[in-house]
Amino acid sequence: MKKMIIIATYNEKDNIENILSEVYKNVPDVHILVIDDNSPDKTYEIVERLALEKYHGQLFLLKRSGKLGLGTAYVAGFKWGLERNYDAIGQMDADFSHNPAYLPEMFNTLETYDLAIGSRYVAGGGVVNWSAKRKFISRGGSLYSKIILGIPINDLTGGFKCWRREVLATIDVDNFMSTGFSFQIETTYKAYINGFKIKEIPIVFEDRVLGQSKMSGGIFKEALLMVLKLRLNKNKFIKK
Repeated sequence: MKKMIIIATYNEKDNIENILSEVYKNVPDVHILVIDDNSPDKTYEIVERLALEKYHGQLFLLKRSGKLGLGTAYVAGFKWGLERNYDAIGQMDADFSHNPAYLPEMFNTLETYDLAIGSRYVAGGGVVNWSAKRKFISRGGSLYSKIILGIPINDLTGGFKCWRREVLATIDVDNFMSTGFSFQIETTYKAYINGFKIKEIPIVFEDRVLGQSKMSGGIFKEALLMVLKLRLNKNKFIKK
């Protein structure tokens, strides 16, 4: 199985070298695409150096002109992976909230499932170092989305996933409605309603130690409205 992982970055110079090292330690044969939105802290320069000096042929950089959003970064990464015929495409954060130790199990799950989700809200999963407000936003957002969309997935807001290429080729990566927080909900929803098999793998999510969280209440409110739009447009997303 030809594997790649997308890591979208914006001001992650404190984390990027360590997260790359841990990913390669757990999945030595994986290719990584870092998509950087012209980070003011020059995260991309670290990636460029490591691609030349340490991970030649396995580490790639896509540097964009500015802060264009997480959803658009993943779309660019999905298209990059599909064009290069990767069989499995993963996505994860750069800040160690997604532990690379889970990656082998997630990729192995793709032998029998189409999408593996690192889930905080199944037995064995959980969160560490979160405020009560952060827990409410994340858990409440997933529960609200699950009810409105009518799908049996417990963690719809998480961004730690591994996809079989067939799923991404089917759900039309050029035409997502979401660009922010709700992007994670939309991708999983489209996979489910098109009949793909999804497995939630329990993970413990630890809030970032270095750097600043990019979550906000405004992002959460925007996602709530997008869930309603997704439900209303369900029939448009099902491929015949």
